[in-house]
Amino acid sequence: MTTSAAPLAGVRIVEIASFVAVPLAGMTLAQLGAEVIRVDPIGGGADYHRWPVADTGTSIYWSGLNKGVRSVAIDLRADAGQRLVQRLIADAGVLITNVVGRQWHSYEALTGERADLIHVEVSGRGDGSTGVDYTVNAAVGFPMVTGPAEHGGPINHVLPAWDVTCGLYVALGVIAAVRRRDDTGAGGRITLALENVALATAGALGLLTEPMVNGTERQRLGNAIYGQYGQTFTSGDGASFMIVTLTPRHFRDLTELTGTAKAVAALADALDADFAEEGDRYRYRDALTGLFTVWFAEHTAEEITAGLSATSILWDRYRTFSEVAASDRVTANPLFSPLHQPRVGDYLAAGSPLAIDGVHPPAVAAPALGDDTAAVLRDRLGIGGEELARLVEQGIGAGG
Repeated sequence: MTTSAAPLAGVRIVEIASFVAVPLAGMTLAQLGAEVIRVDPIGGGADYHRWPVADTGTSIYWSGLNKGVRSVAIDLRADAGQRLVQRLIADAGVLITNVVGRQWHSYEALTGERADLIHVEVSGRGDGSTGVDYTVNAAVGFPMVTGPAEHGGPINHVLPAWDVTCGLYVALGVIAAVRRRDDTGAGGRITLALENVALATAGALGLLTEPMVNGTERQRLGNAIYGQYGQTFTSGDGASFMIVTLTPRHFRDLTELTGTAKAVAALADALDADFAEEGDRYRYRDALTGLFTVWFAEHTAEEITAGLSATSILWDRYRTFSEVAASDRVTANPLFSPLHQPRVGDYLAAGSPLAIDGVHPPAVAAPALGDDTAAVLRDRLGIGGEELARLVEQGIGAGG
């Protein structure tokens, strides 16, 4: 997919951000063809050296979340630096940021520079105060239902789910606002709280509605699936598999594969249950698991894989990140392409998971901090020569 054919070709965005949500949004928009200019303070923001890091000390994390964007480093505490960034935002017409409470890049200040500005600001909590994925997650309830059923305290999940979801909402909001501006000429102000992303998700999944309507609360289930039959099983040689049966056919195939059809029928008679119903499969999950566990324990991972592959059962084997990185799911997947990331190394990098006209927009290396400062100031603001040299000498702009 050429840049000119990209869905967001011609859209320019300034990003003032750190950590996950807004940088992920910027990278997502860049993968769709937008020109995204990330502005950082000289020396880098709070996330510039975040782990993991390569042997060179370069942040693999920062490089991974900033692929394909342009990097400008400006003294954001100086009035002259702030003015430069205001001009860049006015030129681009779109700002995405999670650096809140800065009057100089507020919606009110910037719409004086450009009336049709699209201004997207991400905060931590719904009241505008600070919060991060890990604190928001604690406040919304998910850690209290994560982990083994017998565990008493909270367990955080590893995935920063609210950051990721929030970043995608930001990208969606920008696309919607650009479309409206194209149609009507009007810009807009969009605010989004990380906490509200988590609350909206919990509400949509029924986790908040359940206590409101039924007076009940979700309980820990370990690796089981609420309302359905799903469970983890371990092979005789120690491999773990996730098994999911969402339909009667899935469940029937599982009983036939494990040779438990008669035992499951007898269990249904004894319990006056109907295992064609998902509710009964869930309600009596422990008894069912006891029947199925024997077959898994008596077979190797290879035998289980072959058996499951011939059925309709939803399944996969648990793998480590290292195993996944070396597997066909990465090495033979058109989502991934070879990338040379300066100061990090050569590896297979994921482009956009969206295949547009059958093609995944490929990964583009992340810049080093300030790499594009001179080019952006020259091309977008007409600053060059002695004026640019003076800004660099004064420490207002980086010399990249």
